[in-house]
Amino acid sequence: MLPGLIIFFCLILYILLRRGSTSPIKAEKGQQSIAELTKINIGNSQQWVLIRSENINNPVILFVHGGPGTSQLTLIKNNTKYLEKYFTVVGWDQRGAAKSYNAGKNTNDMKIDQFVSDTIQVAEYLIKRLNKKNIILAGHSWGTIISTLAVTRRPDLFSAYIGIGQVANMNEGERISYEWVLKQAQMAGNKNDINALTGIGKPPYTGNWKKKTMVQRQLLGKYGGEYHSSKTGALGVVMKSLIFSTEYTFIDRVNFFRGMLRSVELLFPQMAKINFFEQVPELKVPVWFILGRYDYEVPSVLSERYYTFLTAPEKHICWFEKSAHMPNIEKRGLFHKILVKNIRGEIAAD
Repeated sequence: MLPGLIIFFCLILYILLRRGSTSPIKAEKGQQSIAELTKINIGNSQQWVLIRSENINNPVILFVHGGPGTSQLTLIKNNTKYLEKYFTVVGWDQRGAAKSYNAGKNTNDMKIDQFVSDTIQVAEYLIKRLNKKNIILAGHSWGTIISTLAVTRRPDLFSAYIGIGQVANMNEGERISYEWVLKQAQMAGNKNDINALTGIGKPPYTGNWKKKTMVQRQLLGKYGGEYHSSKTGALGVVMKSLIFSTEYTFIDRVNFFRGMLRSVELLFPQMAKINFFEQVPELKVPVWFILGRYDYEVPSVLSERYYTFLTAPEKHICWFEKSAHMPNIEKRGLFHKILVKNIRGEIAAD
């Protein structure tokens, strides 16, 4: 018993005291690898990026995390190791999120337009740093909002856009999400859940909107609308990557939660104004939508409508039939296959 306790406390002490770093990558003969966790100047603030690849000459793909404020630096890394052979994979902690928490301290900077500008500046940094003509941009959930707007503003920076859990119309999406969860509760005959949902009422929420949204999201996770194979949503997956991350320090872990709560409070009301059917009818780069059939956090049925509506030089929709809001994590093998065989192959052909 005692040796076990000693090991446990040593592990906790190690987690608390260690500095953030990322594991090195061994390059094949004749190639140059890169494994870099670095702080860069973006939007008059210091923000962190993680760059990893077996070959620095690979196409660059920038993952823009969701939330808002939900850093996925290590979660992305843990689920894209296979891609490091074929891409230079970049994770980025947006202002106010985890390692970049301090960049979001000024409330005036926590605006969607600033995040769009940040996305563009990160892309410009990567193009210069890695000597590229352009990069692939992959947004997830909230990240699809700022990514879509960044592509609209600067299509020259991007060879392709990937929308994972693509936002289309926030208010309509929230309504569809609520009605789906209520239907699942009714089908299950769960009176407590039905009462909880009817108690908060249909969105858009008034009064304590944060508490009402949390009630709906908790039940969404319970019925598989966030992470299809889990009744508690994606929390377990996110927490595992957070606890065992080598990239996060103890302070980063604390700031993960602080940043997530603050970012939602400041940005969620702004997200209600997003309606891409009106704001972004066209994108001038090839587009890929990666959608989970059971996604009702950002309802994929609405993302599909936007896909049909959207004009682009070419567009593709990929359905993950047994996934919800995180198809790239839930079925990462299929996600890897699409990126390597389809998207990378198509870019190389161009």
